[in-house]
Amino acid sequence: MEFRILGPVELVGDGATRLAGVKQRTLLAALLLAGGRVLSDALLKNRLWGTDPPATVTAQLYAHVSELRKRLPAGVRLERRSPGYRLDIGDVTLDWHLFRRLAGRGLAGLADGRHAQAAEDLTAALELRRGPALAGVTEQLVDAEGPFIEEAYTAALESRIDADLALGRHTSLVPELVRLVAENPVRERLRGQLMTALHRCGRKADALAVYAESRRVLREELGMDPGHDLRRLHQAVLTDSLAGPEAAERITLTGPPAPSDDADHPAIP
Repeated sequence: MEFRILGPVELVGDGATRLAGVKQRTLLAALLLAGGRVLSDALLKNRLWGTDPPATVTAQLYAHVSELRKRLPAGVRLERRSPGYRLDIGDVTLDWHLFRRLAGRGLAGLADGRHAQAAEDLTAALELRRGPALAGVTEQLVDAEGPFIEEAYTAALESRIDADLALGRHTSLVPELVRLVAENPVRERLRGQLMTALHRCGRKADALAVYAESRRVLREELGMDPGHDLRRLHQAVLTDSLAGPEAAERITLTGPPAPSDDADHPAIP
């Protein structure tokens, strides 16, 4: 059995009951994100109805709680704790918890120089995403919690790219980074990673063009110049002093077997 919020909010597994409606999915997702903390009635009402709740909001909240309880698997407890409710999921998995655990392990591996393991852990974390997080809930919950989840995802993605760059995978990274920079035009870390990958591919002029575009976009969008890290990287590209991959993977080339000296099996020239 598994709760999922990194995409459509749902409960999956043998015997799982389908969640009924936006309000029920929102209530569940809000309680899951609380991580066992009590969420007040006032906060839950805001997440479900925003700033314009119906006159019967208290009764409706109680009804949604009661209905959600019926759909939760064994071992999961939805409890009334003044001034609100808390959810204890017991041994049931939550994809968000698994994502944070894998991403944390990947970041630790990256810091320790275990780049291959870091890339593996971060890739596993990123693969848990099934689309935009918190799909199928109210706008109020998405606005409150969505940016934090998306930032965590993008940061993990950037760290996985750092691990791949350290392993010398720059050639395969270029198409992905071009797309990511287009999707996140003011994200300097991604632009720096694209510059690094391009320079290591022997495309110095393209790397410098990425920096020039960065300056233009940041000035137009935010009224600022590139930060210190991106400027330092630009100087390293200009002077061809950019360091190579820290832990480039070895490629083993295999050729044909050595010629045999056996008279019965003469070597083929």
